[in-house]
Amino acid sequence: MSDGQNNETQVKKAKGFPFTVVRHVVQILILMLFLIAPIVAGWGLFGGMVGGDNAIATPAQSFPLYGTLSSSTIFGITLIDPFAALQTVVAAKAFDPAWLVGLLPLLVVYGLIRGRVFCGWVCPVNLVCEIVDWLRKKLHLQVQEMPIPRHVKVYMALGVLVLSAVLSFPVFEALSPISFINKGLVLGSLAGGLTLLAIIIAELFWGHRVWCRSICPLGGFYEVVGKIGLVNVHIDHDACIGCNKCKKACLCDPQILDAAVAGEDAIVRAGDCMLCGKCVEACPTASLAIKPGRPSKNV
Repeated sequence: MSDGQNNETQVKKAKGFPFTVVRHVVQILILMLFLIAPIVAGWGLFGGMVGGDNAIATPAQSFPLYGTLSSSTIFGITLIDPFAALQTVVAAKAFDPAWLVGLLPLLVVYGLIRGRVFCGWVCPVNLVCEIVDWLRKKLHLQVQEMPIPRHVKVYMALGVLVLSAVLSFPVFEALSPISFINKGLVLGSLAGGLTLLAIIIAELFWGHRVWCRSICPLGGFYEVVGKIGLVNVHIDHDACIGCNKCKKACLCDPQILDAAVAGEDAIVRAGDCMLCGKCVEACPTASLAIKPGRPSKNV
């Protein structure tokens, strides 16, 4: 078999689960899911009201899911974003044990899978940034790959908590671009609009995915949580040819793949990995796979 045929066979072997397409569908469906309750209740979107003076049911009474990504109810069970809850705790200087019922399920789920799976599969800003990636390529714009170290976002998360305590209100919730997209559609909130605009400008002209990789406080929080994830990107060292296409495709930080590609680890261990699947799709030899398991670092 010729080298060309070998390469073609490798590429065909690598074609598997369409992670990017499925991720985008999931992100859009989650956004749409939050819109159903207001529509079913007869409310308008973007915080608008419809009808006259007659009383109408609240969205929470009309559909089993109502709320936003910060706080929502599903079949009467309240779910709270753990980072939003943490900001509220330090801002109020008080803690209600009942809050644990709302925040623990999400914290456990993201902790067991991968903290930053929220960033890759749920966060609408990630979807916006991927659209900006596409637009930048169309415009042939060149930006820096890593203008800010990725761990800065952990300190941003700590800074948000300190400011929330000092100012006595959840700081990131007032500035979050996630709020602008999610709460804007459901409630008409404009909070975080300027942040999102700044992110788009920075992505186009300054740094590649600089917000998600290096600045986002929520990403920093989930980076810490993600250090114990039980679902990981695994590598088959015998199949890996060291082409580094996985690193070029990585949405988080190419460096998180270094140890695995160098043969020093069996998985991508960094808490920053958000299981987006871009590296798996880019690999020409199908040496990467997302699956459960967290083997020891000795390989």
